[in-house]
Amino acid sequence: MPVEGFTLDLTTIWAFLIALAVLIYVILDGFDLGLGMLFALERKRGDRDVMMNSVAPVWDGNETWLVLGGGGLLAAFPLAYALILPALYAPIIAMLLALIFRGVAFEFRWRTERGRWAWDIAFIAGSGIAALSQGITLGGLLQGIQIDKAARAYSGGWWDWLTPFSLTVGVAVMVGYMLLGATWLVMKTGGPLQERMRARAWPLGAVTLAFIGIVSLWTPFLQDGYYNRWFADWRIALAGGVAAAVLAIAALMFRSLTIHRHEYRPFVLALMLFVLCFVGLGISMFPYIVPTEITIYEAAAPAKSQIFMLVGAVILLPVILIYTAYAYWVFRGKVDEGTGYH
Repeated sequence: MPVEGFTLDLTTIWAFLIALAVLIYVILDGFDLGLGMLFALERKRGDRDVMMNSVAPVWDGNETWLVLGGGGLLAAFPLAYALILPALYAPIIAMLLALIFRGVAFEFRWRTERGRWAWDIAFIAGSGIAALSQGITLGGLLQGIQIDKAARAYSGGWWDWLTPFSLTVGVAVMVGYMLLGATWLVMKTGGPLQERMRARAWPLGAVTLAFIGIVSLWTPFLQDGYYNRWFADWRIALAGGVAAAVLAIAALMFRSLTIHRHEYRPFVLALMLFVLCFVGLGISMFPYIVPTEITIYEAAAPAKSQIFMLVGAVILLPVILIYTAYAYWVFRGKVDEGTGYH
């Protein structure tokens, strides 16, 4: 669409908006899911209540971004939606059911005394399954989806998503989310609970860093397009720069946890690790939306549809961002036992 002498690429704008929505979901709901998995390590009811109260005001709003990302994919890139979902139905359905069950458990555990233990288990299981499913979905997409271009349809099998690589990515996401959850609790709690989370954040950070290295070294050998994107010609310097940035941020996070004993900085640095990984993912995939078969331009909706939806996005996105920022600002600070959601 020509605009005053230059071309406004609506397809790239929509790809960026969907990627932004997914990134915001990952960094916001990631610590929420990680907290749910860490729930299993805490036995004292008061500590569990504090953990849940630390996310009670924001947890459901975090999932708004998942809806935006999925809805945006359907509206802006319908072909990609039609190809990706049949290939990854199992982990996606598992994730959605886990998120629903987890949300029910979040509410119901406050309404019962006798059955609280069962809802606690549901909260832990829902968090773990959702995180694992998200990682498996990412791994299944990265490793490639078998499609019939002539028929514009998925041509693989029901279990194609289940591979050693996708399972590795699934476990990596679980560990990374637990790191986010631990650093979130370092920021939001105090006393013995905070110290336990500080102690757990260090090994979780080390394992997360190891998984980043494993997945980063594995991914370029899945498809030639990935390898050339990172290691051909001058691009090897880009790979080295991203790796150095990841190591530098990880080192700052470890120092912040153990030497300086900061409260807010470890969480921010853990988020930066996720952002860097997401940037690396974008470099690997762009301009493909179904690696390495379908580009964003091949999967895009008609330009008029993109323009119509963009008008709504320009209005709604700032509103959602402002509301989200306001919610986090209002409920900033520490959470103490005996206060909060009941």
